[in-house]
Amino acid sequence: MRKTKIAPSLLAADFGNLQRDVELVNQSVADWHHIDVMDGVFVPNISYGMPVVKSIAKHATKPLDVHLMIVDPNRYIKTFSSLGASILTVHYEACTHLHRTLQEIKAEGMQAGVALNPHTNINVLEDTINDIDLVLIMSVNPGFGGQSFIERTYAKIRDLKTLIQERKANALIEVDGGVSSENAKALAEAGADILVAGSFVFKSEDPSATIRELKEIAG
Repeated sequence: MRKTKIAPSLLAADFGNLQRDVELVNQSVADWHHIDVMDGVFVPNISYGMPVVKSIAKHATKPLDVHLMIVDPNRYIKTFSSLGASILTVHYEACTHLHRTLQEIKAEGMQAGVALNPHTNINVLEDTINDIDLVLIMSVNPGFGGQSFIERTYAKIRDLKTLIQERKANALIEVDGGVSSENAKALAEAGADILVAGSFVFKSEDPSATIRELKEIAG
């Protein structure tokens, strides 16, 4: 029986105590470290660059799930592989030649992910779904933490699950944005395999207990 993975988003961590928060995730029941890289161009915000990711990798003992919210992600595929990324996710909207990008990510030994903005329909993945290891459904508009969850996400997950099954693909479904204990079970039931949670985890009084709670609720 599959278990839903939990990937705390370090974008919501305390950057003044980043090692502490990375180690907190290491010691929790979380499965992955989720790392959002923003360039201030593709999204209206800047998060952190290579030196910070390198520091995270130095202390992380769980897989690095790197989500690139940047233009021209192909330029940095080799870089993030060398930094230790296990999963590298690029945005469909940022890739002119998505199939080529996916092949380049896999050639560097990483799992290849594709993220879809809230306005992007899952049918754009019909020709590449068998080449994708993970599809990240954005349940908020990318670029900022702490946004409200978009309710249309449930239907989008179900549609994606249907596509994956019809094509006999192996892609996992990840959801990022507004994930909490209130919707974790419904997201898992809709077909989500990985839940990314940032503010809900790191703004809580006991992040480790909150991660455990999400894990138990999602099942």
